[in-house]
Amino acid sequence: MNIRPLYDRIVVKRVEDEGETKVGGLFIPDSAKEKPQRAKVVAVGKGKRLEDGKLIALDVQVGDEILFGKYSGSEIKMDGEELLIMREDEVLGIIDTTQKLAKKSA
Repeated sequence: MNIRPLYDRIVVKRVEDEGETKVGGLFIPDSAKEKPQRAKVVAVGKGKRLEDGKLIALDVQVGDEILFGKYSGSEIKMDGEELLIMREDEVLGIIDTTQKLAKKSA
């Protein structure tokens, strides 16, 4: 992928939840499903520029799984993949995957 977001923008790819293709034994087609509000960060900008010119690094890093609002970001299509570009301000939270992995191994 050849995209580098500017300033405080990030590029994310939606993550599909496992096991949600059937509800009550019925198959739900992709056209009827709500798009997930979870995504994996694939690229981040250099940071947010303040009024005095200082650059502040982003909290979100490449590889993080995030939660975002239903109407956040702008959808783009690159190399056949559907991606979202959004500002870091639109991120609701970062999902801690290390705890999930620790529980599975225990």
